[in-house]
Amino acid sequence: MSSKESGYISWPSDWRTVPLWSMFERMKDVGHPQEDLLSVYREHGVVRRDGREDNFNKAALDRSIYQLVYPGWFVVNRMKAWQGSVGISPLRGIVSGHYICFRPNHGEDPGYLNWLLRSGVYATEYYSRSRGVRPSQVEIDNDELRVLPIHLPPLEEQRRIADFLDAETSRIDQIIRIRRDQLSLVDSAEISRVFDAIRGREVGGRRKDSGIPWLGSVPESWRIAAVSYSFDVELGKMLNQDRVEGEHLRPYLRVANVQWDSLDLETLAHMDFPPEEQERYRLRFGDLLVCEGGRPGRAAIWDGSTTEMYYQKALHRIRSRGNDLSRWLYYCLLVAERLGVFAVQGNTSTITHLTREQLKPQRFPFPDPSLQETLVAELDIAHRRDESMKALLVRQTDLLDERRQALITAAVTGQFDVSTASGRNTIQGV
Repeated sequence: MSSKESGYISWPSDWRTVPLWSMFERMKDVGHPQEDLLSVYREHGVVRRDGREDNFNKAALDRSIYQLVYPGWFVVNRMKAWQGSVGISPLRGIVSGHYICFRPNHGEDPGYLNWLLRSGVYATEYYSRSRGVRPSQVEIDNDELRVLPIHLPPLEEQRRIADFLDAETSRIDQIIRIRRDQLSLVDSAEISRVFDAIRGREVGGRRKDSGIPWLGSVPESWRIAAVSYSFDVELGKMLNQDRVEGEHLRPYLRVANVQWDSLDLETLAHMDFPPEEQERYRLRFGDLLVCEGGRPGRAAIWDGSTTEMYYQKALHRIRSRGNDLSRWLYYCLLVAERLGVFAVQGNTSTITHLTREQLKPQRFPFPDPSLQETLVAELDIAHRRDESMKALLVRQTDLLDERRQALITAAVTGQFDVSTASGRNTIQGV
């Protein structure tokens, strides 16, 4: 089969190429608020929106401005088309008034068109035709979409491609779901292990009620104490525009830099810290950093990897005043956050916060420091093992996703005959 060039892709020479306007007509049919609410997902195309927990965009209160679409219609999120948020709708329902919707007037296979128009090849095409509207944000308009070239094999081949991709991507998606379930199981097992450790489940002897509702009983000899009893808790320096310049610019950590048990030092900002402030806001090895907002309670320990580092007001700096270990407190915070302790106590009027006044009186169990060291060492060993397992599962998931995308691209661009191919051996080296 000979081929013809289109951009950076070689398309089979017997495939037709037509502009989108010859197959679809732009429509905007509003005033149907009672219809099912639909949305466009990068991973799933056009789906029913109700009940989906992973959509953080709020629906408009006035649904009369939403557009009615039918099965076979082409729906485009103009702001996220370049990410793949487009699709041929399999459903009747209403979508955002900001989307661009096209009614079909063709006899091509909608399943093939859905795979074609959501492929990486077309995501690149959308991006090249989009224009910037503000920093880090682009959108595509109707004029650019109308002239989008649509590559069409014969109708029977369209159907074979769609059937092939339905089957093969379903198989890959199932494996990806299994890997993600395994990741979740590793996380759950770690939290269970840490929970058992901080309540001394394996410690023999008599027990007592901790007085902490979410914790239950602990060994009788363990102290129950507020964070402020053994630790100094301070917020960092307030950021404002005047402080991003000056003679004493120093790197500092923000909430975005603090992940669970890790610190991102690749995206550091700088702020002016005059000499008289440096002692107060300079981090020391072993300081525990806890997020006030964002995901309240998320924490990591400063390892002293650079000689000088400071922190912003949105972070709590917790420093031991005695023998209790910051690492032990880290594990206590990990369990409390995962159990939703801080979300319940936080200020939810705007965004949940864990204020200094809320953090200092938080009560946790504290065994003898020598036992803290032993339990922390055991938890750290198990944590490193879990991290290795999670890294392997993430790599496998990423490779599966790459294979999935490569398979879609190869199929919709006619790189192989799907009637004789198997997805298991079509894309090599992925």
